[in-house]
Amino acid sequence: MGDSFFNCCYFPPQPPGEEEPIGSRTRGESRMASRISPDKRFLIFFDFDLTIVDEDSDDSVVQAAPNQHLPTWLKDTYQPGHYNEYMQRVLAYLAEQGVTESELRMVMEKLPSTPGMMALFQFLRNRPPNDFEVVLVSDSNTFFIESWLRRSGARSVFHRIFSNPANFNRDGRLVLRPFHSHECPRCPENMCKQKVVREYVVRRTQERGRPYQRVFYVGDGANDFCPALAMGPRDVAFPRRDFPMHRLITEIHEAMPGEFKAVTVPWTSAEEVIQRLRKLVNE
Repeated sequence: MGDSFFNCCYFPPQPPGEEEPIGSRTRGESRMASRISPDKRFLIFFDFDLTIVDEDSDDSVVQAAPNQHLPTWLKDTYQPGHYNEYMQRVLAYLAEQGVTESELRMVMEKLPSTPGMMALFQFLRNRPPNDFEVVLVSDSNTFFIESWLRRSGARSVFHRIFSNPANFNRDGRLVLRPFHSHECPRCPENMCKQKVVREYVVRRTQERGRPYQRVFYVGDGANDFCPALAMGPRDVAFPRRDFPMHRLITEIHEAMPGEFKAVTVPWTSAEEVIQRLRKLVNE
């Protein structure tokens, strides 16, 4: 990945919450390694909420609550920068109200995709096998994401999923944990997507023995702006038009010209992402 700030010499430890570990070669890792050809030319990251799906999955889970409503005392416990902790309390409350795993999964499965997103997934499926390595990075959680992807038939598009781990305990409660810790002042305490992206790119570059030709990032939120800051002039950021990621990129262009290095391609429909990718991969 020439001209990219991702290049460095740090080899990260295995992070929690990814779909399969990629440290020592276990049987599961060998299966995953066979799905990721070392010859892929491009690496593309996706956010989930309001990027792949057209709603926020954390907000949508309220549909499973009694009367589709959370009590005021619970909503009042939210503190900025501590959303993961808040969602832990929300999921505990839903379990106390008798909400089941199947009911939570049903809510997630019904989330609508953003305009053109399913066409973008089909485009990625149809490309030659050495074109795209596709990774999902989300501050949602693994249960919500896996539920939607499997229902939509899009699970096979993704080689890795990085999100907050979520598993059901013996009492039937969905237990949510933070993805990692970090020191980034821009991001919520449970996840810095730039840290996730940097470590993944470094690891895969070392495994491959060479960088990617380009890195792409498709997102919408303020926490998607942070990883985009580390992209180089050959990389492409795809912010959803008029969403926080797009607004922050516009602001930094105006306040500090030249500071944001990546090419910026705003999108309203993911069909616009397809159009730009089709041009870039054929260069």
